[in-house]
This record gives sequence, structure tokens and C-alpha cells, in this order.
Amino acid sequence: MNKLPSKEEILTWISENPTQTAKRDIAKAFGIKGARRIDLKRIMKELEDEGHLKRRKKTYRDSDKLSPVSVLRVAGPTADGDLMAEPLEWQGEGDMPKIMMITKASDPALGAGDQILARLTQVTGEPYAYEGRLIRRIGTNPTLVLGIYRAGSDGGRILPIDKGEQKEWTVDAGSVNGAKDGELVEGAYIGPKARMGLPKARIVNRLGDPSAPRAVSLIAIHQHGIPDRFPDAVIAEADAMKPAGLKGREDLRELPLVTIDPHDARDHDDACYAEADTDPKNKGGHIIWVAIADVAHYVRPGTQLDREARKRGNSSYFPDRVVPMLPDRLSGDLCSLHEGVPRACIALRMQVDAQGTKLSHSFVRGLMKSPASLNYQEVQAAQDGAPNEKCAPLMEEVIAPLYEAYYALRTARAVRQPLELDLPERKIVLNDEGEVVSIDYAERLDAHRMIEEFMVLANVCAAEELIARKTAQLFRVHEEPSTEKLDALREVAQASGLTLAKGQVLKTMHLNTLLKQAEGMEEAELINMSTLRSMTQAYYSPENFSHFGLALKAYSHFTSPIRRYADLIVHRALVSSHGWGDDGLTSEDEADLTETAQHISATERRSMLAERDTTDRYLASYLNKRVGEAFDGKVSGIARFGIFVKLDETGADGLVPMRELGREFFNYDADRGVLIGSETRREINLGLRVKVKLAEAAPVTGGIVLELLELDGRAVDKGRGNGPRGRGKPPKRAQVKAKIKGDKTKRKIERKRK
Repeated sequence: MNKLPSKEEILTWISENPTQTAKRDIAKAFGIKGARRIDLKRIMKELEDEGHLKRRKKTYRDSDKLSPVSVLRVAGPTADGDLMAEPLEWQGEGDMPKIMMITKASDPALGAGDQILARLTQVTGEPYAYEGRLIRRIGTNPTLVLGIYRAGSDGGRILPIDKGEQKEWTVDAGSVNGAKDGELVEGAYIGPKARMGLPKARIVNRLGDPSAPRAVSLIAIHQHGIPDRFPDAVIAEADAMKPAGLKGREDLRELPLVTIDPHDARDHDDACYAEADTDPKNKGGHIIWVAIADVAHYVRPGTQLDREARKRGNSSYFPDRVVPMLPDRLSGDLCSLHEGVPRACIALRMQVDAQGTKLSHSFVRGLMKSPASLNYQEVQAAQDGAPNEKCAPLMEEVIAPLYEAYYALRTARAVRQPLELDLPERKIVLNDEGEVVSIDYAERLDAHRMIEEFMVLANVCAAEELIARKTAQLFRVHEEPSTEKLDALREVAQASGLTLAKGQVLKTMHLNTLLKQAEGMEEAELINMSTLRSMTQAYYSPENFSHFGLALKAYSHFTSPIRRYADLIVHRALVSSHGWGDDGLTSEDEADLTETAQHISATERRSMLAERDTTDRYLASYLNKRVGEAFDGKVSGIARFGIFVKLDETGADGLVPMRELGREFFNYDADRGVLIGSETRREINLGLRVKVKLAEAAPVTGGIVLELLELDGRAVDKGRGNGPRGRGKPPKRAQVKAKIKGDKTKRKIERKRK
């Protein structure tokens, strides 16, 4: 027979399970059955008589105070920065009690209007009655829309700027908030639409002229909810920071660790140095040092800085601005490894042999002073025989040994064979007014590859070090492609006359063989893009599932703690595992690693989408003045509603709607990802060369609409029939659909046989 719970145990259960407080729930929780339920009823009645509980219908709660676990609505911060909340179910007769939220680093960012479940503690002697600690968020902020305000006779409307959103919002005269016609605004949902009308909103933020060049990234920042203003408390913490001293650190100031970054880099979080290994057992080997800014010294667990950094997850980069993870006092100053000033770092010494295989590594917490901040172009020029005044004194001791170590690592890379995609990166060049002056492709130098190899090896060392020390960490995980995506890639390869091995465990070397086959072919870009699309998206996890793309068994992000929260977690883990100080990984950090990994994986995707949308808008702005011109390109995507074309000149992607494909009707074969002409049986597939005319380029949405002129070198028949949408229904449409269905069945049978 189960023992009856004590009164304390029952009260604890009710506190921890506010949605399961009926007597039957309590009985089930403690395994109370049959006649014992009478005894439970007696205990519950005693708690009620003693004033601990108040019965409401068939559940229990405190008679004169809030439940220890309550549903709250976040009211927002006070002028002093304290986050306040209010109970959603206040049954008392007096004033509604005030609740101050006590947040921790693992908490998600809370905003006014959020509904949360919180554990409450009653306090006295304060201007508030309770302190609350978040259990979980159960509500969301009000729905927000970003759009262009159009004034009307009685209020107006908000027209969405999202190219995938068609819904408009009405704004009453009292909810305009001073917005002017044509302004970019942010609106908040305030009520359901009328029976046949539009949803209602109030304007909560005016963002200015949407056509201004520098509004482009601002639109993406607001649209994707990227926090771009630091709270006063966070700025105050950062501003109060002082440079780290030598105490508790190894003095590395005599080591010529140089930073090598883009010429317009806003921060410098990694530095490197290499020298020949003097160990006679490692003939031809190298010692490589990589030093990373010691952000963990400044951003400590549980602080305002830490909460804000976790909320942001990472820095977001746009052509005209950066939304940093940390305030500039840290990202641009104390944590940045500037030339000629002492800076706190976590440094890594790696020993590699002549073939680039790592033999050993060790970590230290140190203080460094970089002799030079260099950029990729000047370092490469120096290695190629044209050093400038800054690089010339560093050639023999610094730059030449760095390249020698890199050449060794390059040998090891060739053996490992990580995925070798060849996809040039677009670079948008702006003038001082923020206007696009050109779309270039980023230069790829050996200097870039050198730093990349050093950082990859450093990240591997961090992962291996923490595994060896049995310390919790966040891994960077990249799982292998799914069978379905590989089948799709294989079909694209076969259509191009190439082969992708089947029937074996997939390795990156197999994909590299395919990419090598495509080199120099017209289909090279198609094969590279299709291979990229077959990949899964990398993410963070406290569990190690390896990194397929880099062909590595264990990989963690360690080298960019200024701009990635994942790296900060790894730094804290290194601090804890080495006993370097009290600013390492806390038990709360460890307990929340899974949630943190999910959160920062989401913020990373958020930034990627915002950066992509910004690029689309800049490209549309650049092309807006060239409407009506003809462009060459390739089919980059196929859908039921049309095709996407990547323009050769700019790399911009535009849509050719189905109606602009000419007189002939095209059926969509989803399995093969092709369009098939109903009359000519002509196929439109990925990589096909086309000539198009620019019909529309909308800078506000980033949408580009094209009209097809030529398909694979042949002019498109623009004749119109008499059917709907200006064309007759081709008599062979049904035959083509039947063929597609038959081919699909045939492929299924073939796959089963294999």
C-alpha cells in the first residue's frame, strides 16, 4: 500500500504542477487508489482549513496570495531596467501585486506581452510583492508586421514589404502614431479582422523612408527580429570593464602573433604565428600558435552582458552595417586583438609534422601583444614577392613561416578530403551614401585558405581537448545528406553525363570526385549548387555527431567568441577544465546546453535569412534602373509556378512566372524537378542556359521578375492562343501528364529492385 504524501509534499506538487491540481491528478501522482483517496481528501480539507489552499471548482490554490507557480504576462522593463510582470489570474480584492522577474543567462529574451509560466517567491520591504523566475514561455509577443504605411481618410493601411506576404493591415486614425504616407513602419496586431475585412494593427515604430539606401538592411533587421539596440544595463556593464592584466596568465607578449583579416574588418578575434619545429624527432615539422580573444574574462555567466549575448546568439553582418553580439566597448576594443596593445587571450600551441598531421597540442590562458594587424591582400602580395612597408619587416620571421606551415596543412587536407565546393561569394560594393555601385565576386586567396586551415585545426583541438577532459561542450554538427537528396543529386549528375557512386558509405571524397568531373564543363556551377543543396544544415549540439562536410570526427567552434555565443561556451569549458578561474562553465550552463544549442542554431539561421534578404534587396535596387534590358543566365530553380534564373552578371536570382514561358504549356515533374512542354516535350531543367528580359525589380521586397526570351539558345515562341490566360490548351497536355506519372512509377519500381 502506497504511503500517503505529507502536506509539504502535496504543496510542492501543486507548486510544480499548476495545471494538474485536481484531486484525481494529485492522487495519480502519488499512486493513491481506492479507499486511500478518502484519506487524501481529508488532508486536502485540512490544508484548505489551515489557509494554505483555496478550492476553486475541483482544483486548489492559495486563498490570499499568488500560486508559487503562476501564469504571468510580461509588462516590460522599468526606467531602471527591471523586468516586471503581472499575474493573468488575480483573484484578490486589493491591487494586483507587482512581480519583478529575476532572469538568468539560459532564459530566452522576454518582451512586453509575453505570457510565461514562472515560479514566484514572496518578498517584503520592496516596491514589488514577488520575485519571479522563468520556467517556460507559453505565449508570444504581439504579432508584428513591417510595411509601408499608406494614409487614408480615416487612418490608413500597412502594405507588407515581405515579397511572400500579400495580406494588408488596416490602421485606425487613433493608431497611426504620427506616421506619414509612404513611411516604413512596424505595426502590432490589435484585433481580428471584420467578417469580410482586413486585420487591424496599430503603428508602434516609424522607421523612415523605405527607399533610402541604408534602409535596406534595417528592413531585414526588423523583419527578422534581430535585436539591434543594447539595453542601458548592458552598455553600463561593458563600459565599466577594464583591460585584463597579467595575473594568472602566461606572458605571450614577445610572441609575434599577427591578425590577418579583411581590410574592412570591424574586430580582430584571432591571431596566429608559426615557426619550424626544433624537435629532432619532428624533422620538417612546424609549431603553429593560434590565439583567440579571451571573451570569457569579460562576459561572465549570469551577467547582463551574458544574457544579451545569448539572446543575440551571434553577430549579423550586412553590406552597410554589423549588428554585433557584444557592445563595441568589447567587440571593437577590449576583446579585439589590436596592434601594439596587450590583450587577454586563450592561446593554443599545435605541433604538426611535415605532412600536416597534428602530433600534439596544448592550451594556455595568456596575455599577448600583436606586432601588426594585417589584411589578406597585403599578406598575399608579400608572399608573392611584393611586400609593403608593413609586411617587409615581418617576411622572414612571421609571414614566410606561416605559409610553410599552411602548405603542410594543405597536404593533410588533401588526404582528409573535406568537401571542395567552388561557389564564388558575391560582394556588394556600396558608396558613402549606401548606394550599390557594383556587384563583385569576393577574391579567394591562399591567405584566406591559410587562416581557414589554422582555424579549422584549432577548432578540432578544442573539441578533442574537452572530450579528453570529459567536459561538456557544444559541438558543431554537420550530418551526412539524406538518401532522398543524394538520389536527386545523382539524377542531376546523370543528366549532365556525370556519375555519383552508389551502393557504398558516402564520403566527401565521392562528392569531390563528382565535382572534379564537372570542372571546366558548362554544368560545373549546376553540379556545385546541386551538391550544396543536397547538404544538411549544420547546427550546434552538446552531442557529437561529427562534421560530414569537413570530414572530421569532432569539431567545435572556438575561434570567434566575439561574434558567436557557441565559441564563448567552448571558452568557458576550457577555463573550467583547466582550472583557470571562476569565469568558466557553470552548472547552469551545462544544464541548459541543449536549449542553448537549439537557441543559437535558430539565431544563426535568423541571421542567414536576414543577410540573404538584404542581398536580394540590394540586388533589386541595383537592377531597378535596368528594367527592360536583356541578361544571360542559368536556370537555378524549378517550381510549379515557374523557374528561377541566376543572372551571370550579378548572380541575382529572378523569377520567370509560368505565364512568361511562352505559348506552350509546361507540366511540372516534381520527382525529377523539371518542366516538360506539352507539345514539344522540351524539358527545362537546372543549369539550362537562358536569355531573359528584366521585367521588374522591386527594391523594397527584393523581388525580381523576368521574361523568358531564349531557352538553350533558341527563341521562345511568344504566340498566344484563345484559351484562358491568353493561350489555348495544348491537346497533348494529358499525354505529357500521363508520361510523367508513368516515369514516376517506373523509377519507384527500379529503386525497389535495387
